[in-house]
Formats: sequence, C-alpha cells, structure tokens
Amino acid sequence: MDTSATPRTVTGHIDVHPRGFGFLVVHPSGSDEVISAFIPPPELGPYLADDVVSATVTASADGRWSASGLSLLKRPRQEVYGEVVLRKGVVHLRIDRNVATGDWPLETAGADVQPGDAVVARVDDGKVWLLRKLEPGADRSLERIIVRHGLRRDFDPEVHAEVQRALSVPHTLGGRRDLRQIPTVTVDAPSTRVIDDAISVLPGGGDGALRLFVSIADAAEFVTEGSALDRVGRERATSVYLAGAMLPMLPEELSTNWLSLVPGEERQCLTVELRIDPEGRVTATDVYESLIRSWAKLSYTEVADYLDKGEVSEPMAAVREAMPWFRAAAARLAVARAGRGGIEIAREEARFTFDEETGEVSGIEAVRPTTAHTLIERFMVAANEAIAGWLIDRGVPALFRVQDEPDAQRVADLAAFAQHSGFAAGFGRRLTPLALAAFDKQIAGCTAEPALRSVLRRSLGPSRYTVAQAMHFGLAARAYLHFTSPIRRYADLAVHRTLKQYLRGRRDFVHEDPAVEQLAVHLNERSRTSGRAEKDRHRVLEARVMAAHVGREFTGRITRVRPSGLLVQLDGMLVEGNLPADSLPDGPYQPDPRETSLVGPKRAFTIGMPLRVSVASTDEQSGRVELAPAG
Repeated sequence: MDTSATPRTVTGHIDVHPRGFGFLVVHPSGSDEVISAFIPPPELGPYLADDVVSATVTASADGRWSASGLSLLKRPRQEVYGEVVLRKGVVHLRIDRNVATGDWPLETAGADVQPGDAVVARVDDGKVWLLRKLEPGADRSLERIIVRHGLRRDFDPEVHAEVQRALSVPHTLGGRRDLRQIPTVTVDAPSTRVIDDAISVLPGGGDGALRLFVSIADAAEFVTEGSALDRVGRERATSVYLAGAMLPMLPEELSTNWLSLVPGEERQCLTVELRIDPEGRVTATDVYESLIRSWAKLSYTEVADYLDKGEVSEPMAAVREAMPWFRAAAARLAVARAGRGGIEIAREEARFTFDEETGEVSGIEAVRPTTAHTLIERFMVAANEAIAGWLIDRGVPALFRVQDEPDAQRVADLAAFAQHSGFAAGFGRRLTPLALAAFDKQIAGCTAEPALRSVLRRSLGPSRYTVAQAMHFGLAARAYLHFTSPIRRYADLAVHRTLKQYLRGRRDFVHEDPAVEQLAVHLNERSRTSGRAEKDRHRVLEARVMAAHVGREFTGRITRVRPSGLLVQLDGMLVEGNLPADSLPDGPYQPDPRETSLVGPKRAFTIGMPLRVSVASTDEQSGRVELAPAG
C-alpha cells in the first residue's frame, strides 16, 4: 500500500488490544504485505475481534496508518465470554478484553444474574444474549480462552448419534493383513488415553535388514466422509491441549475407546512397513490395511529405562525379545537422519503440575525428552516420510507438510543470537540442513539450550499444509506429511482416506487437487487458532504459578526485543516474562532496525544475553509476568 496515497476505503478484520485500542488488519490485493491501521478506542465500541469491516484508512507523515468510519460486513464470532457488571442499574456484560473494549447490555431473558457472575453469551444483531452461567469454582480463565478462540467442548446430538453407529462397526479381519501374532506395543505417557500408533520390529533376511511396522488407528474406516462426525472433525481440525484440559477432535467414546489402540484389543489399522538396511536406508515401503492387537502399553519412562539401563518392566516382559530390535531400528534411522541434517523434534518443554485432589495448578517444571521420546519420534518421522514418498511415486495428491528454507536475514539474526549466547554459528549467508544439524549438536545440553531453541524455531518459521509437494527444511525431508495421528488431527485422517481409496482401486486423482489445497488453507487457519489458544492458556498458568514467586530472583536469557522492552526466558522453569525498557538502567533505549538489540546511550541489550532479573508482578487475566532488573 502506497504511504503517499490519499485516504481510501479498504476491507480488513479487527484485532483488539486488551489496553483498549485496536488495529484494522488489511491484506492488500496482490501483495504479501500486511498493513495494520490504528483504530482509536471510540471507534471500537460496537465491534468485536475478528469482525470484518470496511473503513477509511489514512497515512500520517511518518507512514503510520489510522482507520475511521468502520462499517460491519461480517461477524464470524458467535459467542463471547464476560463478567456481569451494572451500569446505572442496567445489567451489562464486560466482555473479554481481547475480544471487545466496551461493556455491552446483556439480555438475560429473566434469568437471575448477579454482578461478578461469569457467563457465556450469544452474539446476535448487535446484542449479547445469556447462554449459560459458569458454576462457582469453575476455572474462568480456561472458559475465557475456549470462547475467545471459538473452540468447542461438546458435540451436537447428531454427532453422538453417529458415534453410536461407529461403535456398531466391528474390528474384523476381512481382507486385511493379520498382524496379531507380531509383538506390537504402544509407547505413551502414562496418562495418555488417545493412542493412535503402535510399533513392531522384526529381523529381516540374510542381508541384515529390519522390518519396522508402524500401525495407525484406521479412523477413516469408522468416520464416514461427509457425515456429521466427519464435518465436526473437519471444522475442529485438531484436538486442543489446554494444560489440564483437552478438547478432542472426535468424541471420547471413539477417541479414547473404540479407535484407540488399547492393549489386548483387536483394532483395525493402516500399517506402513519399512525395510531398513544396516546403514539406515529405507529400501522398501509397503502400505496396507491390517488388524493388530497391542501386546503392551509401555510408558516413555519404561522404554527409556530399558534403552539406558537395560531394565525390563513387568508390562515389557511379553515383548522382551523384540526390544533389542526397536533399539536397532532407531539407531539405524538416526544414522540416516544425521547424514542429511535437520533437527530433532523432541525438545525440552515446560509442563504444569496439578494437585490431584483440587485440580489446581501447583507448579511448573522443565521436562527433557528421553531416549524413548527420540526413538518414537524417529519411527513416526520415518513413517510420515515414507507415506509421502509412496503417494508421490503414484501421482496421488496429498496434504503435504512443508517448511521453507529461512531467508538470509533470519539466518543472520539467528547467528547473532548464537554469538551473544557464547556460540559460534558460522552459517554463512545460507543455512543448510547439515549446518542446522551441526548447530543443533552445539547447543544440546547447555544451559542456554531452551532459549536458543525458542529463537531457532522462530527463525525457521512455521510449517504449513499444502497440496504442492516441497521440502520440510527443519527435518531435511524431500517430502513430509502427517499420517500418524488420525484420531487427533484431521490432516492425518484425510491422508488415510486418500491411501484407502488408492488401495481399493481408485486411480482418477487430480494433480495438485484444488479441493485438497482448500482443505489445507482451512487446516492451517485452525492450527494457528488452536496454537494461539494453547499459548494463551500456558501464559495464564505461568502467571498463576509465578504469583507465588514475586520478589524472587532468577537468571534468564533475552529471547526477543520489542520497542517496549525485552522478553526474558527464565532458566530452569522456561517461563518467559516481560522486562520493560523503562526499567533498564542508563536509558532511554530504542530498538535497532531488526529488533535484535535495545540500544541506549551507554550500553545495549541483545538477544542471547544472560540477565539477572526478579519477578516484579503478575497479571493472570492477561497472562503477563512482569520482570525487573535484579537488585
């Protein structure tokens, strides 16, 4: 958009800031540029976040845009969360400040509500109508996040009716391959109830090759395309994990029971069988419908204890003879992965602990991936890659998962961050998968690793779904897709449907099918929405936990620079807090052009630098942890 242009009318969507103002986000036609035009508070009153509006935008002399004369074109949001307040004796709803800046009159239809009640309301014709009131003691922040992002807990009666139909479909052998006699296990966290994948490994022939079987729940056999159950799965696109609460893509009667690969029960699956030679090369791939029976549900801890210490748990006894072959297969795949570069997916994460009696969050801890996590990751990545290649070889369109190579500026920023963290990246102008792998080895196990990985992921950029096959840079994969979680991700379910159609004789596929790309666009948007919800929930719980640590000092590392200050990740807890620029000594400070440093008259604060900070305050509603320089 030309900043010298006169005022013009544009269409965009509203982004609300909790401090009371907003922005009109405009995507100019034919351009990748995104324009944000400031909306002053008086203009925002009758509008909600995500409203599509027309407006007049005007550029100031410094190139900043402002919007006025807003007119509603479309309102995607159907429900809002808020708390009841009285305005001159009239009941109003103080809507979630990330959604609206004002208080709206609440239509209660005679229901009893009191000031301070938390409610969910329906938006209709410029008004909000009471839908339900939260029970005392309910986690208000959780409900606020669910409604804010348009997520759903429950399923409609039509969907439940179809669940009963699906439950009546037996897991029979039919024309499937019978794998019930092959030692097969699942590996998950002890609390996991949705089990998508099972693994088996058998020794091959005289050439030393192994046969790795990755068997995935055949959800497509039970979820009919175009049905109400399928439509709700497509709309949700993914299960959403909100730290202490899980919103499933499919109803629990299916996801945790009838489709789940629970031990001792026969289950229909789609299996990809990989032949892996002694040097780790996958020399053959076979895909087929199967019937399996899991011999044991193993935990990551049990498998890690076997891999690291040779300990055999009681559940593992039934498959003890197969365990060395699991280790051999993972080691071979690791050799092949190392030869091409890329990074491991498994990484240290911050996880919340919850009180078993009250359900309240009790703490936060850093959890490092074990050797068992790495083993399962290698098997699942190998399966996903093999399916992608299998479909490409047959000219069948699929939902590929791609990640672009980072541009030169992102590579330079990452190198600068590494340097300020005490590491010599030396990437050059272009980052290659092997150079990425070498950097990954450098930072493994160091104190700064979590912060470095946070910046590394941001530098690599997001992955996305598309029907156009391209490389996944972070995995150094020529082609990649999601196949291994069809109970939890619709993309995987769609891939299963395509595979089953081909296996059953369909050949009239369209190259780079536009319908597949349309689905990819939808899934990308829903994936972003669920990701934002999960981050919001994480930040809220971080603030709740850190309220008990106000005044305590921590060592941290700068992970991001903003005009308003620094984001600092605390060592050990992996909590990220805001350090305002005006709290830093020897100011004032301004960000450099790439926002890699805050520069003042005497010193600069640069991403990667270690800092000693204290927790100044927390705000649970906004999910903010405010920091101050220590001392």
